[in-house]
Amino acid sequence: MPRIAGPCVLVIFGVTGDLSTKKLMPAVYDLANRGLLPPGFALVGFARREWEHQDFAKIVHDAVRQHARTPFREEVWKQLSEGIRFVPGEIGDDDSVRRLRDTISELDEARGTGGNHAFYLSIPPGLFQTVVDQLREHGLAEQQSGQWSRVVIEKPFGHDLASARELNRVVSSVFPSSSVFRIDHYLGKETVQNLLALRFANQLFEPVWNNNYVDHVQITMAEDIGIGGRAGYFDGIGIARDVIQNHLLQLLALTAMEEPTSFEAAQLRAEKQKVLAAARPPERMDLHTARGRYRGGWQGGAKVAGYLEEKGIPASTTTETYAAIRVDIDNRRWAGVPFYLRTGKRLARRVTEIALGFKRAPHLPFTATDTEELGYNALVLRIQPDEGVTLRFGAKVPGTQMEIREVNMDFAYGGSFTESSPEAYERLILDVLLGDPPLFPQHEEVELSWQILDPILDYWASLDTPPEDYEPGGWGPTCANEMLARDGHVWRRP
Repeated sequence: MPRIAGPCVLVIFGVTGDLSTKKLMPAVYDLANRGLLPPGFALVGFARREWEHQDFAKIVHDAVRQHARTPFREEVWKQLSEGIRFVPGEIGDDDSVRRLRDTISELDEARGTGGNHAFYLSIPPGLFQTVVDQLREHGLAEQQSGQWSRVVIEKPFGHDLASARELNRVVSSVFPSSSVFRIDHYLGKETVQNLLALRFANQLFEPVWNNNYVDHVQITMAEDIGIGGRAGYFDGIGIARDVIQNHLLQLLALTAMEEPTSFEAAQLRAEKQKVLAAARPPERMDLHTARGRYRGGWQGGAKVAGYLEEKGIPASTTTETYAAIRVDIDNRRWAGVPFYLRTGKRLARRVTEIALGFKRAPHLPFTATDTEELGYNALVLRIQPDEGVTLRFGAKVPGTQMEIREVNMDFAYGGSFTESSPEAYERLILDVLLGDPPLFPQHEEVELSWQILDPILDYWASLDTPPEDYEPGGWGPTCANEMLARDGHVWRRP
């Protein structure tokens, strides 16, 4: 049976942002709709708005109606809305935090939430220290017997190794490490967890999951949109910091890790840390890294602006919207197997996948013309949007000739299971409320990831040239194709 969270209050700082309205509040409703939240649950929003409780409840209601995964049911909403409160205030203002504390105390009494509080910081990282210091000053971070207080941090976890360490120092000075949850929503996706099931529950895959059989690995996260209204956040951060440091290096760690003794948090984290500690950036940054930015043009029948034409982007910027790097893992299982990570905006389609390309058969008793269409065998895990697994291999074309062509064997979640996959934030918010941390990276993993990416970012910062332009609706700049061609590979077309 699924575990149900105990009585608690979830406080969302920055509750007026897109993340809150499109992901967090619908996820809370979906959990309630699935019966995974207790009657003693309360939701508190904190933001700079002069709203009453009922105004905020209307905002939550509209967000749920529009974005929830499960059907809207009036009785579920009625029970949930009784515990919804709003606290208007400024971050850094003591009076505001006192109002928050009084509201939480009132809910502890009225809703029976028992002093259990989770604080979700959906705010810019520069405000983290102010918030956690205020929570400590006003007694909201105290860990008392039979009660808990937890903090949830959204990425990015710093902008380099030094800032990540400083952020960890700030948060750990107030909350013990077991009460700090760094959210990487990719780790909450069903298919990411299915990667572990695929590898370790099946004898079929594990024997070939090593450098004896795997030629190279490609991990892709592509988006078909531009930066939208995120210029203020994105410019200066860039897509390598935004995606590679957390999402893609976490996917690399899960792909390459050894089998844990159990799926407890400590065991999973230990194996992921070993991989990240053994991973290293390329020796020749000029040969095995690539960056680009989208130019204006046509995509999907519509005219789109280039990155430099987006509102709020300075003409002198050198921020990249496409990044590709090679990472090598110096251990017995993966020595000699390059891992290629790529991510970009305004690419041909929205897709996230992990593709293992296998070595060619050592002896082919076929003529070159028989196998001229044959590439390499591949196992592809599709993480979004059409979750599933594809196995690509060669098969004989019907006829009198011995002719080999590539074919796909496909498994899709939607076609095999009647239950739809929960949203990543549903799983992760429930894990926070349960205090179950396996899917949350600890600060050691965050720092190891920055140690891999920092040298690459420093190299790019030292260059006089801007990122290479690429057409919208394609698969990135020419330099990324050349990067793989040097190793005798080509990028997959997802």
